Amino acid sequence: MDFMQLVDMILHVDKSLGKVIAEYGQMVYGVLSAIVFAETGLVVFPFLPGDTLLFIGGAFAATGELNVWLLMGLLLFAAIAGNTVNYLIGSAIGQKVFTHDYRWLDRAALEKTHAFYENHGGKTIILARFVPVVRTFAPFVAGVSNMSFAKFQLYNVTGALLWVVGLVAAGYFFGNIPIIRDHLTTIVLIGVGAAVIPVALGVMLKFYRRFARG
Repeated sequence: MDFMQLVDMILHVDKSLGKVIAEYGQMVYGVLSAIVFAETGLVVFPFLPGDTLLFIGGAFAATGELNVWLLMGLLLFAAIAGNTVNYLIGSAIGQKVFTHDYRWLDRAALEKTHAFYENHGGKTIILARFVPVVRTFAPFVAGVSNMSFAKFQLYNVTGALLWVVGLVAAGYFFGNIPIIRDHLTTIVLIGVGAAVIPVALGVMLKFYRRFARG
């Protein structure tokens, strides 16, 4: 697979994955795993497809072109390993990311993720799996914030299971229904919003009670 073909598959995974499978066969498992690892493990690649890749992969598994169990297993390993590497990088760099300017780091996205992390702690690691860009920065922020490795891995594995198994299974069962395939991002964000809004309201209620008590 040449570089331009890889770029085309990444940018148009819903249209090009079938061609890649037909031409390269089993190699596609490694390519998909590498993309998931890079998106979750390296803060310089927040633009890579995550949700779409998992969903479309599940859809192709439903047609028999991919093995759904092998796909889930490899992508689950890549998602867990990616977050772990990202956490370790954040832990190694530490608080310097907030006092130094790095060209390779999206400072605005980092600040937003850090603010959300401070409010919601470990739940961020799980919920962030379903939010593009935030998904890439959440484990990095956890490392910067000195979350214990054992606690991080608990949320990391839980989030990876929900994300990978959930979206691959959704693609497997519903990926060939046009209206669902064409509005995947919207559907995922609605689902995340349903989970985040109650948490946000709870935080606001706590602040209100503290303010009322004076």
